[in-house]
Amino acid sequence: MFFLQQVLKMSLTNRQCTVEIQNLTSRFTLCEPCAYLISGNCESPFSPFLGPSMSGTALFKKTANTACGSVAILTFDILGSPIQEKDRLAVMFSNPYDFTFYSNYYAIGLFSKDKQCDKGLYDEMYYGEEVNFVRGKASGPSLTYKAGDLIIRASMSDSYQPILKLDICDI
Repeated sequence: MFFLQQVLKMSLTNRQCTVEIQNLTSRFTLCEPCAYLISGNCESPFSPFLGPSMSGTALFKKTANTACGSVAILTFDILGSPIQEKDRLAVMFSNPYDFTFYSNYYAIGLFSKDKQCDKGLYDEMYYGEEVNFVRGKASGPSLTYKAGDLIIRASMSDSYQPILKLDICDI
C-alpha cells in the first residue's frame, strides 16, 4: 500500500511538458531554437534544424524537490519567411505546480527577429495584450495564428504532464 501511495504522490507532483512541432510547410525552415526557462529544465532539446516536412520534440521537466512547475518561452528563427518583419516563432507554456490557483496556459505567435527569448517575452505572452500572438488555457479550444504565408495551429492537453502540439503550415 505504501508503494502505491508513493507512486500516486509522485504522479501528482511530477510536472513536465512535452512540446511537439510539425513543420508541414513546403519551403520554411525552423532553426536556432532557444529556450528561456522560468522554472524547470530542458530534459531533451529540439533538433537545431526543422526543415519542411520535418518534426521535432522536446521535453521540459520541473526541478526535482521544488514546489514549482515547468514554465518556459521558446523561440525559433524562420528561414525562407516572406514576412520580413516577423520571422521569429515564439511559443510559451506554463505547467504550474499548484492547480488550486493556476491553470495550464500556452501561447503562439510571430515576432521580429530582434525579439529576445527572455523573461520579457514570457511576461508579454503570459500577461500582456494579445498583439502578434494568441494565448489560451489548455482546457479551452485550440489556438490558430496567421501571418503572411504561415498558419500556426496549437493545442495543449490539460494535465499534470501535458503535451503541447504545434503544426506550422503554408496558407
